[in-house]
Amino acid sequence: MALSELAIVSDVLLQAGDPAMRHLIVQTPLGPGTMARFQVLVGYRKALPSELRGALIGHQEGVACYDALHDPELADVLLAGMSEQRLAGPLRFVREPAAPVLAGRVPDGRVLGAEQSNTSLVFGDQAILKVLRRLFPGANPDLEVADALARLGSARVAAPYGWIETDLDGEPVLLGVLSRFLAGASDGWALALSALQRLYSRQGAYGREYLTKPVSPANGQAENARAPNGQAGDALADLTADRTPGAMPFLAEARQLGLASAELHADMARAFGSRPMTAAELAGLTADMNGKLTHAIEMVPELGSSERRIRSAFAAVGELAGPVTVQRIHGDYHLGQVLLGRQGWVALDFEGEPAVPLEVRRAPGSALRDVAGMLRSFDYAARHQLVGHPDAAQLASVADAWVQQCQAAFRAGYAAGGGTDPDGHRTLLRALTLEKAVYEVVYEYRHRPTWLSIPLDFVASA
Repeated sequence: MALSELAIVSDVLLQAGDPAMRHLIVQTPLGPGTMARFQVLVGYRKALPSELRGALIGHQEGVACYDALHDPELADVLLAGMSEQRLAGPLRFVREPAAPVLAGRVPDGRVLGAEQSNTSLVFGDQAILKVLRRLFPGANPDLEVADALARLGSARVAAPYGWIETDLDGEPVLLGVLSRFLAGASDGWALALSALQRLYSRQGAYGREYLTKPVSPANGQAENARAPNGQAGDALADLTADRTPGAMPFLAEARQLGLASAELHADMARAFGSRPMTAAELAGLTADMNGKLTHAIEMVPELGSSERRIRSAFAAVGELAGPVTVQRIHGDYHLGQVLLGRQGWVALDFEGEPAVPLEVRRAPGSALRDVAGMLRSFDYAARHQLVGHPDAAQLASVADAWVQQCQAAFRAGYAAGGGTDPDGHRTLLRALTLEKAVYEVVYEYRHRPTWLSIPLDFVASA
């Protein structure tokens, strides 16, 4: 796409001098009839320090132009703006009344390297500023949900301290959110991968498969059961890093995540309400699922071999006799969206899938949709490490056992936490899980074809 198609729709000077900083909103077409707007913070220095050379955009009249978020001195301007509740042209800097005043009291902001769709800055061990790149008019659920739950006293969110916003097309647009930083916490994806690496390396060290006893729904302790392939599982010995000797790694964490997820959904229902779906909405849900499947098969014909079973699962949803309750949900719930720290599990990133229209992301849905997303995430954590692995065939049964038992632990924890019992609503959960897998097939086909086998294998066996 030619640079001539870019247009600056907003230009605000946030700091003059050297360094200077401008806040830009640029607009560009992403396809026929689709205009996208992006936020760009540009720093200006006559002499660019060596540590900022990687952020260089270019030069203008001999002055270096660079990504201002990588400059700690300019990042502090944003933090001070919220503390002072500054107005800068159309930009509004807002501070939560109960939030601590951080400007001048915390270390300079540093950019987190793991962010992809947005940019995050961490200020010491106290706060994190998430700066959105692509902008969408309307109430952003990332702030809307986290702020509502924090006001209720929920322990399952990081409380927002402030935010930056503006207006586009007559509607408010969120530019960034400052939240409590959960120092020392680790995301669920990294923790699960670490547990799996220990499990897989132990298989290699002993030259045989180690299958373990599944978690008990009542107390999380191991009990006798059979492995997924129908053969009796052997106890996994000497896992000293795990909480329960002989237990599959990550089972205790999976159960606690289920409990926390149920609490999160209860808090969201308190904040935003809940209601039963109408018959028309239920029929619409089934039609939407089938439409997504049709599109996916057109893109990935291999999915067609499972079409009849998938459509049968979708049709069963429309025939449910009992009510289906809907409420605000996370919408993009997986192991990478949760952190485990001293305060337990906390959910992040309530904005949902950015490519989905805002009104869809804010619409109520079944809480089991989030459950389905997390169950699929366990499968992904176990399978993606085996793609191209020389011992994939030997490790497959270990992966099967880990996935099955972590999913069972999560479901048990969710039910124990007061959430809708997943095992008591298998028809809806199965359909939502298959719907998620169909989405994954399309995503992997477009972005990570080497991982396409993960959702395809699941769909073929579901």
